Amino acid sequence: MAETPAVRRTRELLRTGVDASSPMRGVLDVRVTDSTAREASPASASSVAGRLMTFSPLAAVYERAWRPLFRLWMGAGGPSVEEQRAYAVRDLGLVSPDVSVVLDVACGPGNFSRSLAEAMLTGAHGRPLVTGLDVSEPLVIGLDASEPMIARASADTDDDEHVAYLLGDAREIPFEDDAVDAVCCYAALYLVPEPYRVLDEMIRVLRPGGRIALMTTVRRGPQPVGVVTAAAASTVGLEMFRRDDITDVLRERGVEHVEQRIHGAAQFVTGRLSRSDQDVPVSAP
Repeated sequence: MAETPAVRRTRELLRTGVDASSPMRGVLDVRVTDSTAREASPASASSVAGRLMTFSPLAAVYERAWRPLFRLWMGAGGPSVEEQRAYAVRDLGLVSPDVSVVLDVACGPGNFSRSLAEAMLTGAHGRPLVTGLDVSEPLVIGLDASEPMIARASADTDDDEHVAYLLGDAREIPFEDDAVDAVCCYAALYLVPEPYRVLDEMIRVLRPGGRIALMTTVRRGPQPVGVVTAAAASTVGLEMFRRDDITDVLRERGVEHVEQRIHGAAQFVTGRLSRSDQDVPVSAP
């Protein structure tokens, strides 16, 4: 299959030796291979919630049904999906000229990835940017381990110039260090196995001075209530992070200007990677 311009640009970011094919329009498959075939099962499929992400019908209704369910955790005053996107645009600095390559981790069917690309293309005042074939053009790369989600993302994406997808494991992002200008993970970090390893990888591929934005769970209420809630969530594969878990790890890893906004049982966290040396290992609290 002929590779789209966005896929060709994405391929240039891959580490040396990474094997990648393009089985669908706008997609690179970077999953580990054996001698005959691609591994079909994503890393998160061992939990109930993880298996649900590989359920093909969910990909078709994800944005209308599954994502809005997470808003219930935020309470009556929680931000809508549109407001969450506005948070991401602001927190990732997408209207800044120094942001051109964005990685959307656990992108699902690509709705969020496409909205980020649209925001970059319309600029700060809603006017289309003049684009050519320069590498500074916006590029949003969605990464997900679920083949049904990526297949849906491929089918729903018309922009071959500015949006591409990776089918692979967020615990082993296949990019070189300092490859992207901004990275986000919205409504997924609580689902993935080894979330601190995923954070480590997100920060590794982020250039010094780059921005990170996260939306995930947070424990609320008195300590016994928080513990019980976390235990219940873990039975279906959901991680309920303590209030300081994510912010502490980001600061430990060299992320500065860390901000946290909490709505109900959800938290939005953002920050900017220090421009100094960044080889401090992440460890789970």
